[in-house]
Amino acid sequence: MATNDTKNAAQILAKTSLAEGMNEEDLDELLASAEVALRTYPKGAMIFHDGDMPHSLYILLEGEVHILKDTYSGRQIFISEIDRPGDMFGEVYEVLRRPYDMYVRAVTKVRLLEVSSHLFTLDVGAAPHRSALIVQRNLMKIFAGKAYAMHTKLKILASGTLREKIVRYLFPHVDAEGNVMLTVSREFIAAYLAVSRPSLSRELSTMQREGIIEATGRKIRVLDMDVFESYL
Repeated sequence: MATNDTKNAAQILAKTSLAEGMNEEDLDELLASAEVALRTYPKGAMIFHDGDMPHSLYILLEGEVHILKDTYSGRQIFISEIDRPGDMFGEVYEVLRRPYDMYVRAVTKVRLLEVSSHLFTLDVGAAPHRSALIVQRNLMKIFAGKAYAMHTKLKILASGTLREKIVRYLFPHVDAEGNVMLTVSREFIAAYLAVSRPSLSRELSTMQREGIIEATGRKIRVLDMDVFESYL
């Protein structure tokens, strides 16, 4: 990697859960590894296709990608968006060595740090680098966190009505003043709740007309907490 690119990648990587516990020397060692590469993709490029075998886990340095899935009838399903520097994707498939069952497309020009699993899956007798051991340890924590997040999602999806799903999704993010600042798009939330975006928007509008919430862009304010909490 070029010096400026390396510095930029190190600064972003240092803030990720994958690099938790790494010092500057560890970061330099990791980025210098032959198993780590910095790649740039133009807008519209496919990062990987449905059915491809994984070769890396990916860390976003710049830009935005969408995780998508096509149905047998050809309908495109939006699964998630990755738009925050340091966000990681594809790690589960890379570690398990299972083909992707979705695909990822660059929505803008993107720069990615690609880390091969060869870095932290060592042959018997190999001497691991400290940075590789830290990555391996942190991946265990990341997988545990994803398992907990999936447990939470299943509880939300088990809710009876769309309004209950919305309230249970928003409730953990409500601050002391009753405000929620969404960090993701409504399209993402709709995909998370397994509903269409128009359905989500209609229900939020209905809740607003009923005086339960006030929604402006990505900011939601709970106006009637008693009624809001009654849907938990």
